[in-house]
Amino acid sequence: MAQDVDTAGIAPSFGTRVVDSLKRFFDGDVFYSFKRSPVTVVAFVVTMILFLAALLAPWLAPYDTLDVKTLNLMDAYRPPVWEVGGDPRFLLGTDDQGRDILSAIMFGLQISLGVGFASIALAAVVGTFLGLLSGYVGGRLESVIMRIADIQLTFPAILIALLIDGIVGSVLPRGAAEELKLYVLVLAIAASQWVNFARTVRGSTLVEKNKEYVQAARVIGIHPALIMIRHVLPNVMGPVLVIATLSLALAIITEATLSFLGVGVPITRPSLGTLIRIGQQYLFSGEWWMTIFPSLALVILVLAVNLLGDWLRDALNPKLR
Repeated sequence: MAQDVDTAGIAPSFGTRVVDSLKRFFDGDVFYSFKRSPVTVVAFVVTMILFLAALLAPWLAPYDTLDVKTLNLMDAYRPPVWEVGGDPRFLLGTDDQGRDILSAIMFGLQISLGVGFASIALAAVVGTFLGLLSGYVGGRLESVIMRIADIQLTFPAILIALLIDGIVGSVLPRGAAEELKLYVLVLAIAASQWVNFARTVRGSTLVEKNKEYVQAARVIGIHPALIMIRHVLPNVMGPVLVIATLSLALAIITEATLSFLGVGVPITRPSLGTLIRIGQQYLFSGEWWMTIFPSLALVILVLAVNLLGDWLRDALNPKLR
């Protein structure tokens, strides 16, 4: 009976905390800034539509373009439905293999966003850890980490990604390299993005570690690792969130560029970059829809994410409030 009473008492308390948190969010400055910006609202709606289209592609897409058995070469080169010769079954037309362009874009969004999110998550974890460590510990460790970051900044991100992809492709057997293509691509993009996180977190940590709450934690004998994780890390996560949002667009562009060059995702799982590469071969022969529609999807996605990142940067900047 006592256990039931305790459980009943915990549930309303948890629910109340959730409601209070949501109320504070909707009454806060961030949400006020969001609803006062029509451009940001439109960018958010467009981003959510594209995210849901990618997430629900296996159920919403008219055809499963990843299943080769469903392709029919007799349906190849069909124009959009409003063009002469268009087929109502294929709203945006088909490509050279008979794949429905609309379905291919939805599955391509799924792969592009998956690679982008995974690479930025990995870059954020590594960069935040190294930045936090170098900023709090300092000394020779900080010098080594920051000099490595400075050296990497001299190389373009796309060059670093190409270098890692080439090294892995030459070391591993061809079959293994193809199977690990997605993981190598995530690693390559993350390796080119962690520097931004590390430098930003290091700067914020240098400010936070001299504040009174950190000094008080040192006085009472808390281990430095716990101070970094429990006290410093939560206070440097704002800039990390902004950088992650802005870097997501750059990661998607990098993946599309690598796939366009033929060193990205496998041809059997085409992303937006792969679709653009395939379509541009037929652009001047009249089949413009093969490259125009995937390109528009990529541009709209990157633009919407960038607009959200710009708004988030301004909303979380206390100097602009």
